[in-house]
Amino acid sequence: MKRSFLALCALAVALAFNSCDIDDDSPNFHFVPLQIVSVEMPDSFVLDETYQINVTYTIPDGCTYFEGFDVTKDDLTTREVVAIGSQRTDQEVCTEAIREVEGSFDFIVIHNEPYLFRFYNGDDTNGDPQFIEIEVPVN
Repeated sequence: MKRSFLALCALAVALAFNSCDIDDDSPNFHFVPLQIVSVEMPDSFVLDETYQINVTYTIPDGCTYFEGFDVTKDDLTTREVVAIGSQRTDQEVCTEAIREVEGSFDFIVIHNEPYLFRFYNGDDTNGDPQFIEIEVPVN
């Protein structure tokens, strides 16, 4: 009885170590920019207020998932906004259905000068990034 129990434990341990491939540490996804197609912004801002910025972006296929917004400061009051997706690389078949999805992020007004927002809208035929630009004054 003791021998069969030890053999069963050894078999379980061998299967556990054999079932996980720890040599494959390559990433199974990569990050991609998603095309922003429309934006809802207020006509003006008030200093020290927080605003919800509504954005519609496209997801190009069934292997891409929304991860969030990357808002970078290019200048004192210039913000570049990119919707970020993660695209799976370990799936052989992806649906090709393009979906438009709505999302939002909060923005706090900390300067009393007009803000210029540049929303990534995809690349042109030369591969250069295109932007939807919206300027919002601060009252």
